[in-house]
Amino acid sequence: MRDGITRFLDHVSFELGLAANTRAAYERDLTLLTIFLEQSCGVSKFAQVRRSHITAFLEQQRLQGRSPATRARRLVAVKSLFAFLHGEGLVRKNVTNVISSLSRGVVLPRTLSEKEINRLLASVAGDTPHDLRDRTMLEILYACGLRVSELIALRTRDVMFDQAEIRCTGKGDKQRIIPLGKAAAACTKRYLELARPRFAKGDISQTALFLTQRGRPFTRQGVFSMVVKRAVAARIDPSLSPHVLRHCFASHLLEHGAQIRAIQEMLGHADIATTQIYTHVNAQQITATHAHFHPRH
Repeated sequence: MRDGITRFLDHVSFELGLAANTRAAYERDLTLLTIFLEQSCGVSKFAQVRRSHITAFLEQQRLQGRSPATRARRLVAVKSLFAFLHGEGLVRKNVTNVISSLSRGVVLPRTLSEKEINRLLASVAGDTPHDLRDRTMLEILYACGLRVSELIALRTRDVMFDQAEIRCTGKGDKQRIIPLGKAAAACTKRYLELARPRFAKGDISQTALFLTQRGRPFTRQGVFSMVVKRAVAARIDPSLSPHVLRHCFASHLLEHGAQIRAIQEMLGHADIATTQIYTHVNAQQITATHAHFHPRH
């Protein structure tokens, strides 16, 4: 079965341009399926799989407390796999055809208030190379709504000071241009002038915008660790992640009147439905404001 999964993953990666992170998620989901089929159903070949096996797997996931979004994503992976296997003639029948897609539910993204964002940024106010670098990373995450993978992929040439914009590469290797804003642009300029040369240590071949103490590009884990460290110092919830700053970028723009289509373009969402989750966040805040301030609530 693992050979079939490998062929499927190669297909979606090379033929459909699936992002590396999405491929990894599919691989995890399908590995869980094969373990379940082998250990709980005694199935060793996809040709032996019946619809009841798939529904039993989904029920196991529910009983294990997996969220609706996680179960829905895993079913998408399973249905995509069996559609591929059927198309390649590796199974006679696509047993997932009659299984309805699961609802993901509405999971509202966590955000910080503008006051908390300002406190976080103000807490990294030093002039040391580390402070300048970390402050710049936080400013760009919040000013541009980047995914952490997009942040670490930035090159020095991607910062365009004349237009106060940055160029980033998102999912599916799609490039987009995002306004940088005055505060983030000024911070980035100071970092490039005063801090990055200290990290680069004269290595002109290194083009990554953000470098570690060893002069190497940041990893995802490195950015997560930095954000947690700075959140603790600012007395903000230590579970803060780079993705929360992306949520803050979108929800704060919406609160100040930005059009949802513009936010979609800046976030790099292929589907407007993904961006519309922030309208739920805004509605929730409106309800809370009414409850707090209206005299007859």
